[in-house]
Amino acid sequence: MLTFTDKSQCCGCTACTSICPKQAITMQPDGLGFLYPIINKNKCIECGLCEDVCTFNSHYEKSDFSVPEVYAVRHKNISEIETSRSGAVFIALSDWILEKGGIVYGVGYTNHFRAIHKRATTKQQRDEFKGSKYVQSDLNTVFIQIKNDLKQGLYVLFSGTPCQTSGLRSYLKKIKVDVDKLFIVDLVCHGVPAPYIWRDYLTYIERKKHKKVTSVDFRDKSKCGWTAHKESFTFSDKTIVCSTYSDLFCKGIMFRHSCGNCYFANLNRPSDVTIADFWGWEKVDTEFNADDKGVSLLLINSAKGKFWFDQIKAQVYFLSTDVEHCLQPNLQYPSIIHPLRNQFEEDYIKKGFTYVGKKYGNLGFHLFQLLRKIKFKIIR
Repeated sequence: MLTFTDKSQCCGCTACTSICPKQAITMQPDGLGFLYPIINKNKCIECGLCEDVCTFNSHYEKSDFSVPEVYAVRHKNISEIETSRSGAVFIALSDWILEKGGIVYGVGYTNHFRAIHKRATTKQQRDEFKGSKYVQSDLNTVFIQIKNDLKQGLYVLFSGTPCQTSGLRSYLKKIKVDVDKLFIVDLVCHGVPAPYIWRDYLTYIERKKHKKVTSVDFRDKSKCGWTAHKESFTFSDKTIVCSTYSDLFCKGIMFRHSCGNCYFANLNRPSDVTIADFWGWEKVDTEFNADDKGVSLLLINSAKGKFWFDQIKAQVYFLSTDVEHCLQPNLQYPSIIHPLRNQFEEDYIKKGFTYVGKKYGNLGFHLFQLLRKIKFKIIR
């Protein structure tokens, strides 16, 4: 039976829930909305599969290349770059899968911008996966759906945080599914924020504006450029507001406990390719991203990843570089959890979102001023 002594030992990947033959494990939210496995002991037959499949440890299965191949990448279609978070390499990779009649899994929204993993069979559906989502996604039954797709002989792309991709690899290996047509993308993850904080933040700004949010952009480069870290919200009256949710994100005060204990914050990736913003691109080529529209970092981690990249080279501009030019903090060590993380959670549970937003962030006067006076426009 799966056991862990503290929350930092569970990343919430759902591998244990997916593999349980008796459906004895369900994912239940804690006080901040992070999902953890809960075992129904009346259903559990103590087969040990949940323990065997858990890959949140230093023994996770690593990809072929001990040192990845490193590229700076930009899609040749500028509109794809403008509507993506960085250089739109994910669009090129996923287009290849879709054009082969395959399935793409990525993070979209449900129930008023609750982040969940979704299944896409068309480019239009896939486009919902564009852009950053600064909140942990709910995987639900995605691992089981991927198993079924692979058994039908379909090409499948799964994109997620490295702990999610590692969990998927372990699950499929344990149930002995052929993964020849599975292509895995992980992200350089900076930590996953709490679902309930994101939910309550939306509620807060809607109350301030007395209107519903109709769209969200966690990193709106159209307003502030690619290098900015400002999210924007579009309201029902077409007002657009650049706001400050990212302040709490950058502090690491609402991350999942396991983010400070991450085993995947290195160059030994549990994926075929890794994608991220390419910070420091100008050290490779000063003109490659001169328009500040965005450039992707692409790490090729496996022979399959190398084959995949070869298939899309005609759709992108790319430059070969080396590891020394791409080493972001989360490719070297786990996120640093704020020392007041536990107190933040305790305060949130007892006193609510507005209290912690003002105490630990810049919620209140600063946000009120943003909503009332600056950084908004009406789209006519």
